Amino acid sequence: MSAGSLGIRAENLTKKYGGKAAVDDLSFTAEPGVITGFLGPNGAGKSTTMRMLFGLTKPTSGTITIGGRNIADLDDPARTVGALLDARAVHPHRTASRHLLAFAQAAGLDRRRVDEVLDVVGLGDAADRRAGEFSLGMNQRLGIATALLGDPGVLVLDEPLNGLDPEGIRWIRTLMRDLAREGRTILFSSHLMSEMELTADNLVVVGQGRLIAEASLDEFVRANTTQAVLVRAQSPVQLAGALQDAGVSFSTQPDSSLLVTGADSAAVGKIAAADGVVLEELGPVRESLEDVFLRLTHDVTEFEGQAA
Repeated sequence: MSAGSLGIRAENLTKKYGGKAAVDDLSFTAEPGVITGFLGPNGAGKSTTMRMLFGLTKPTSGTITIGGRNIADLDDPARTVGALLDARAVHPHRTASRHLLAFAQAAGLDRRRVDEVLDVVGLGDAADRRAGEFSLGMNQRLGIATALLGDPGVLVLDEPLNGLDPEGIRWIRTLMRDLAREGRTILFSSHLMSEMELTADNLVVVGQGRLIAEASLDEFVRANTTQAVLVRAQSPVQLAGALQDAGVSFSTQPDSSLLVTGADSAAVGKIAAADGVVLEELGPVRESLEDVFLRLTHDVTEFEGQAA
């Protein structure tokens, strides 16, 4: 596989349908050698943005380019960028190999590449099975095989984890990491926050078509997390009094531990020691990506269920 790659850049990208903006003045980058996670609640404009990248939807204004060029202006698009936008977009009566061969011939690729990518995605033994017989997970693998056909330097994957079992999720995570290490640009979306946290290097977070944040995953969580320390003591009441005397904010948890805000572990430890409080547990509390994402996008979520 080739190692060279080009970056993706959106600049003031806007798409309006009637008077409503699906994408609103959106700017971000996805760089070579980096796995960029594209996050947003339903209706945030992620799929519309990807469709504009591939020329399937025309922007109202602004641009989204690959290496500074629109996809229509690339010398060899099939060998430059690969896409998984809808894994179900396969004729149900075509076999996996025939489906891929149609794409390979249209792009002027050697038919041997079909067998190569089927092996890469673990469908070598299913090459002659009809796509209509495939499970959702197998269709995802076939869609990823289609994206890899041209050995592209840029991969754009919309919800590539849908329908995959745990082994399949680990496989696609490893594949994306390997491709990024080769210097390729990877842009992928997913609603599985735990997998995004394990896989992405950088995040682009959008809501109602607008950019909410663009940062490395660690920077995003750190910048949007309130410092907190969880502490358990032999005498919670004594510790609570010591913290109160020191002017440190805290809340008592159901298990009698204390959640301290506004002071780090070292400061809490010193307060406890000065008052002779014996601690059983002391450590920082880190919010998950899911916690931070849900809090930041709460006001821009289009559809939200209510507790029963």
